[in-house]
Amino acid sequence: MTNSIKVLNDKCSGCGMCASACPFGAISMTERPEHAKKFKLAVMDLNKCTYCGTCVQTCKFSAIELKKDTPRSAVDKSLYNGVLVYAEQRHGEIANVVYELLNEGKRLANKLGASLAAVLIGDNIKSKSQDLINRGADKVYVCDDPVFIEFQDDPYTAILTQLIEKERPEIILMGATNIGRSFASRVAARIHTGLTADCISLEIDNETRNLQQTRPAFGGNIMATILTPDHRPQMATVRHKVFKGAKVEERRKGEIIDFKFDFQTLINRTKFLGFIKDTSVAVNIDDADIIVAGGRGVGKAEGFKLLKELADILGGAVGASRAAVDSEWVPYSHQIGQTGKTVVPKVYIACGISGQIQHTVGMSSSDIIIAINKDASCSMMQIATYALEGDMYEILPSMIREIKSVSRSD
Repeated sequence: MTNSIKVLNDKCSGCGMCASACPFGAISMTERPEHAKKFKLAVMDLNKCTYCGTCVQTCKFSAIELKKDTPRSAVDKSLYNGVLVYAEQRHGEIANVVYELLNEGKRLANKLGASLAAVLIGDNIKSKSQDLINRGADKVYVCDDPVFIEFQDDPYTAILTQLIEKERPEIILMGATNIGRSFASRVAARIHTGLTADCISLEIDNETRNLQQTRPAFGGNIMATILTPDHRPQMATVRHKVFKGAKVEERRKGEIIDFKFDFQTLINRTKFLGFIKDTSVAVNIDDADIIVAGGRGVGKAEGFKLLKELADILGGAVGASRAAVDSEWVPYSHQIGQTGKTVVPKVYIACGISGQIQHTVGMSSSDIIIAINKDASCSMMQIATYALEGDMYEILPSMIREIKSVSRSD
């Protein structure tokens, strides 16, 4: 059932009180020449109506009928237990964010007095299960079949939904990666629960067992803590490098469970054509110890060749602000910030980046920040460990020459 509202023509007197009372301007009065008393008729604009019910309360003739969705009853939370981590993998390699989720998931599970589980979906992937156990998982559900050889939204959503409905975990954690962002919301919609994206902090309320999910809001200007008090599971996606990775415990014992799923329910509306690797990334930006990043101040796509030259001789990676990506100077895979990646390198060199909060939330935890900018008053220069005022096209070549000369002397 969906919300519905309608005017009962035989009861409407055309007084106009509902139109005057509507706070959204969703009601207008139209002529009704066929009416014996020439009454007007109230007409609803459903594109403006929010179904607030003000018009219903105002109408003295009961001429407006409003039907609202019946709220979904709260679930029996006692039926849900444990923490489940989605162990994202691509081509047989477990994503590093998974180990961070296992570390945090173990802490949350201990506070709840519950177990920590992981779910591994892929083809010929079972051999990776022990790695997850060594990192803290008490049990690993394995969904191993050729149909899962490449990530696709429909089959992955269906299988994870089946597992959740059967095992009923209390908390589900996923990486805020391209894959995690792609289908976490689909899963949440299927199981009728809430989802908090891009969390930077997770905590347990000991009295209610509610997961306190904290994420940046309003462009990173405030931190919002979000709860899912009436439904289970509680779902959150977490950015890479927000938490420390779990340490390896060799020969740790755990249970590996082959999850039996119903293939008849799997519907796939897309066809996988092929995987094209981004050859512009020599060093994975997620794991780089040194990042040379450029923003709007770089001025042109050719400027990133200079950044890449510096990154290459330092053994680092090239990053970018959203402005540089939107200008098509560099691919999205290099984007750092609220709508890109979160990085924690040892050295972050920001060239022509003003330091808007949307960018700094993705790199402010860097050990050393070196800012190069003509504007000494910009935010990036203020938070930098070392601020170099000037033209990057003069400063970077000097840096490159100096580094090369030191390398040759060594």
